[in-house]
Amino acid sequence: MPSEKSCSGVRKWLTFTTGLLECLCFAGAVFGWASLVIVLKTEGYFTSFCVNTTAVRASGQNRTDASERLNFSFTGVNTSHVLECSEQHEYFSLVFTITSFASNFLSFPSGFLFDWLGTAVARLCAIFLFTLGTLMVAFSTPALSVLLFPALSLMGVGGRMCLMTNMQVGNLFGARRSTVITVYTGAFGSSSLLFLIIKLLHEAGVLLHTSFLFLSACSIPLVLRTFFLLPLKRIPYPLPEHYTYGIVCCKLNPAMERIKANNNSQSTEYQTLYEDSPEMSFRECLRSSFFYWHLLWLSVIQLRHYLFIGTLNPMLQRFTGEDQNVVSRYSNAFAITQLCAVMFAPWNGFVMDKHRAKLKADGLSESEADLRAVMLSLTLTSLLCVLFSVCAMIPILPLQYFTFFLQVLNRAFYTGSDAAFIQVIFPSCHFGKLYGLIKGLSALLSLLQYPCFILVEDILNGDPLYASASQ
Repeated sequence: MPSEKSCSGVRKWLTFTTGLLECLCFAGAVFGWASLVIVLKTEGYFTSFCVNTTAVRASGQNRTDASERLNFSFTGVNTSHVLECSEQHEYFSLVFTITSFASNFLSFPSGFLFDWLGTAVARLCAIFLFTLGTLMVAFSTPALSVLLFPALSLMGVGGRMCLMTNMQVGNLFGARRSTVITVYTGAFGSSSLLFLIIKLLHEAGVLLHTSFLFLSACSIPLVLRTFFLLPLKRIPYPLPEHYTYGIVCCKLNPAMERIKANNNSQSTEYQTLYEDSPEMSFRECLRSSFFYWHLLWLSVIQLRHYLFIGTLNPMLQRFTGEDQNVVSRYSNAFAITQLCAVMFAPWNGFVMDKHRAKLKADGLSESEADLRAVMLSLTLTSLLCVLFSVCAMIPILPLQYFTFFLQVLNRAFYTGSDAAFIQVIFPSCHFGKLYGLIKGLSALLSLLQYPCFILVEDILNGDPLYASASQ
């Protein structure tokens, strides 16, 4: 029979690996919107709202008259036409605007739900929301295009809750806690690859309906992981000795059971004492100037990225002269670069850790070294955002490959910097609530992406320079 120590080690790494796959495959899938839009356009979503509609051949050269447009039918990926109209673009942009807003704004109640009711309840709610969203997409049709609004929003909220419940897995790894958290946030950014896979399957003849029904079925292993590889409540930090969670894989003798019960009892008492007497109350955290400056910083950078993702398809349409083959190729490239977020995210943690170690060696206190290290991370992230924005302003199509690289690198940095800043500045007992609240408030600013899109498309005639400058 395997020892408790070996069983605990296997369980810990199995928890980490399955959590990584969960974040990579589901949590941030909605941010692959640029790939899904192409599939939805091919299927004819939102064309019923078009007033000035143009049927464009895949080559982007030939156009048809009004009578042909009225008789246009969508038969799948092999159709020789793709409808384009400004109204359709606006509705697709609005779907992503509402989705990104909902997934962030509802992080605040999700954080409270997680703190009050624990991991199991929060995850079951998240899985239910995600599954309901995938089912709504699966049974939507071009005539029911409006179902995309609640469907994508539910997927976004459920995915964000899954990420939140997985970030506690870092507590199992002690000194590598921050590294695990940044890896998970990177995987969250890389999960946009899911919609690219759906796009490629659609081009191979797999129906959109079939792909999303399969995603709905994937909720089953997520539920099993909730009960087998995660705690009912939360993983404590620091981790008590002989701590276990989920369904116990090893049968322990009575003496070991008594030791474990005592340790778990001590851990509960420690957590209760700590949470009842934190260094700062939650209200004091909200009154801190650090809270407001960080909220502003995150809101601006997050809006920049959401605008880029939401307007990527019409931007590529302009750059390519509406050549659908080239648009599809660049959309694939963008989706593939998103996979790299899981590799880029640990760079941020590595920079912070090295700088922190250097400052402590120079005689600074641990708290001051932590603060300076995270400030360095925020500065590097801001500089990357400026460089990314400058490249996006230049209407040179091949340069956009480098823009995609900078975008995913900057996104990996800002998600990691956000979590690291909250961990360093505020007591850990308030992490879930503050993380959710900052995400929720920053979502209010993200609503500006839709009026910005309307401004560029309808008033500034979609000029790429104006588009990037407005972002």
